[in-house]
Amino acid sequence: MSIRCRLGDIMQERNLSNKDVVKLTGVSRNTITSLAANATKRIDYDTLEGLCRGLNVLPGDLIEYIEDKN
Repeated sequence: MSIRCRLGDIMQERNLSNKDVVKLTGVSRNTITSLAANATKRIDYDTLEGLCRGLNVLPGDLIEYIEDKN
């Protein structure tokens, strides 16, 4: 099992830069960069809420669960 953040995918689909997402969400640039690259091990509820409000998405749109193919 693995869990990944889809922020980078959403940004690409909407043609949004890191700077755009920072303005929309109020989340720090470093956090956006890390989440977009799927290079983080956790996400705070406040960050998740900011992303959901600013991007008009649900938590399930941002977080993807991938089952192992065993």
